[in-house]
Formats: sequence, C-alpha cells, structure tokens
Amino acid sequence: MTERTPGPHGNSLYGPLADPSADAGYPAGHPPRVGFFTDTSVCIGCKACEVACKEWNALPVDSPAGPGDPVGPGADGDVLGLTGMSYDNTGALGASTYRHVAFIEQTVPARTARGVDLGMPGSGPPGADGDAGDATEVRWLMSSDVCKHCTHAACLDVCPTGALIRTEHGTVLVQDDICNGCGYCIPACPYGVIDQRKGDGRAFKCTMCQDRLGAGLMPACATACPTESIQFGPLDELRARAAERVDALHAAGVDEARLYGHDPNDGVGGDGAFFLLLDEPEVYGLPPDPVVTTRDLPSMWRHAAAAALTVAGTVAAAFLGARR
Repeated sequence: MTERTPGPHGNSLYGPLADPSADAGYPAGHPPRVGFFTDTSVCIGCKACEVACKEWNALPVDSPAGPGDPVGPGADGDVLGLTGMSYDNTGALGASTYRHVAFIEQTVPARTARGVDLGMPGSGPPGADGDAGDATEVRWLMSSDVCKHCTHAACLDVCPTGALIRTEHGTVLVQDDICNGCGYCIPACPYGVIDQRKGDGRAFKCTMCQDRLGAGLMPACATACPTESIQFGPLDELRARAAERVDALHAAGVDEARLYGHDPNDGVGGDGAFFLLLDEPEVYGLPPDPVVTTRDLPSMWRHAAAAALTVAGTVAAAFLGARR
C-alpha cells in the first residue's frame, strides 16, 4: 500500500477527506458539501435531465459525428444529431453533454411474480408453469450519468492554469475563461468525463449548476427529474438515504442492488455524485475500481529525485576520477 500524502487539512491527494472545501482553503462556515444521488432503479429514461441541462447551460446539440461535436446538420442532414442506433442518442458524456442517460438492454432469467392461483390457464412466458429454467425476459437498465465531482479530483490536480477549482460547495468547476485548452485534465480523469469541445479547444464538464447553487436553487437536472431518480442535497444526507434505499430493495428481493461511488475509502475518496446500480459497474460503462490518477505523484517525484542524485553522483565521481 502506498502511504497517504497529508495536506494542510488532511489527505490532499487521496484517502478519506471529510471536507474538500476546507482542504482547498475555504474558511469555517462555508456551505456543506452537496452532491447527487442517482437511483437508477426508478429511472424511466425520459431524458428530462439531459434536456434541462442543455437548456440551462446553453449547450450545443451533439452532431451525428459523436459527443462534443459542434452543432450542425450531419452528412445525412439530421440536424438533431440522432445516432439511429438506439434510444441512447447522446452516446456518452462529453464537452457538450453534461448529463447522459444510458439505455442498456439485457436478457435475464424470468421472474415468477407472486400472485393468487385462480385455477385458470396461465398466460406467462414459456416455462413459467413448472420448469422455468429456460424462461427469459428483457429488461432495460437506464442510468443518468454525470461528472462524479470526486473528493480527490485528478483533473484539478494537473491543471496548470487554475481553471479547475474546488468550490465552496465541494464541487469541481471548470472556469472556461481561464482554460487554455492544454488537455491535461482529460487523461487524468479516471471516469473519462471531462472533454474538449471541438471547434473551441477548451475543456468542459458538469458544473453542478454552480450559478443556481449560489442562488439557493437545485441543479436543473434534479429539478426536472419526474421520478426523483436524481436527488440533490447535502452529501452526508444523501449517503444515509441511499443506504436506506438499498436495504429496502434487498428486503423486496432485489438482491443485485448496490451503491457505487459512495464510499470515502475508495480510490477517489468517495464521489460527490454516486449511484444505486442494479448490475455490475462495467455494465453501465463505469470503472469497477477507480483510482485518482495523481495518487502516486509524491512517490514518483521522490524516486525521480533519488535517480537524479544518483546520476549526478556517478557523473561527478567519473569526472573527479578522470582528473586524477
């Protein structure tokens, strides 16, 4: 295990960190850390969150060439930028898509519903009566993905201009007027969230509607969600609420329900946007064990310094030996 790197108020590069805003220098009395809890078990794939995010942030439409491309008709004249491959027309998060609703179609073993025996012929799927071993059904897994606003955000660590900052609410914000388009933040993100907008060059991602937070409003996506799949609030309250929801689903027989990104002891110190999933993270396109990519920077610099000193000592010894 690599040793933790303590910062002025705790572990600045990785490990549990109770208050990222305080670690960033905000004084006592700053607002509590807020975040998103996305309960995918009640997501209906309506894309209201996508539309609300696009409208509030005045984001351009994605073209058929892929997420992040500037607005404009594609070669087929489709001004809406529809992929034509599935209900998932945005494809992925990008510089012009801060919310992305994934549609995942699965074939799973059929579940026999509890009911009352009326003594009438059944109308269930083949195999439902008696041997149900081969019976299957199709289900959709839908999930609204977003920037995770990590406790330890590698994108923020590597930004050379200070364009990426930690806000007083604990979120991670890109100041697009300061971004120089270097792109260092893009490979640093363990989730592949942040991206450069083509035709612009600067990096963009979810802001958690920082302008709305400052006015005491919820982010646009959470406000628009009709099923409360996207829940917003103080992060500690959301974590407690999420644990209760998982317990309720397990009691109802949904044993596959699990939380993702909620644990402060994970590789990024816990996410500011976490999820209730109904399958493995990989099914949703999420890394199973994300780790902040700047975690080992101190040890790397120590090893580099030691190597440099060794080379300098060898050269000096060779030079002095040659003079004799």
